[in-house]
Amino acid sequence: MTFRVEALVEKLSQVRTLEDLNLGIGAMRDTLDVEHIVYHSVNSTGEQYAALTYSPEWVDQYLEQDYARIDPVVQACYRRFVPVDWKAFDWSGKVRRDFMGEAIAAGIGNQGFSVPIRGPSGQFALFTISDTAADDSWQSYTKEFMPDLILAAHFVNHKALEIERGSDVIEMVSLSPRETDTLRMLALGNSRAQAADAMSISEHTLRAYIESARLKLGALNTTQAVARAIAGGLIVI
Repeated sequence: MTFRVEALVEKLSQVRTLEDLNLGIGAMRDTLDVEHIVYHSVNSTGEQYAALTYSPEWVDQYLEQDYARIDPVVQACYRRFVPVDWKAFDWSGKVRRDFMGEAIAAGIGNQGFSVPIRGPSGQFALFTISDTAADDSWQSYTKEFMPDLILAAHFVNHKALEIERGSDVIEMVSLSPRETDTLRMLALGNSRAQAADAMSISEHTLRAYIESARLKLGALNTTQAVARAIAGGLIVI
């Protein structure tokens, strides 16, 4: 699949409008051989853009019922930095089970894999694939092709930002090696105590690195600092 994804990325590099990007998402679905793909972006001012292969009827139902407020994928991924399979989410409770039942009935599929993306200036985006595969087949697929899926997700986001901003150039800051290591450890889900232990430093020193990185990045808190570092390519997870 790697060659086919790289070939598709080359084709998407020629996209110049958001309408064309939506068509490219359809082509990407066929390349990845999945039932559906969704790319959804929200910028710092709340403006939204989506490119997807869902049916218009399901999209209308999702928006009319405001399913985003109960959708475990949306709610959980907003707090995550790493790709995740839908099976890891909490689907307990009648409301969420009913929602999943309606999604499956609409052809979304019983399997899903989502890549949270943090972009510049507080942008949040989500790239999701879904399918009707059996559990074993889906697990093998996502494990084998995770690098391709992450590549596809970030390239689509890059292209959408480029179209929106008119350029792919953003102002960057630099972090020290220790600041970079600190934010990477936190991005991977480690607690401060775990990060400090892994780096062989005290929690007090760790906090100093976090604070200096936060100030450099102009972030309001640690979570935002990690998000901005990821978006700017300062850390890779």
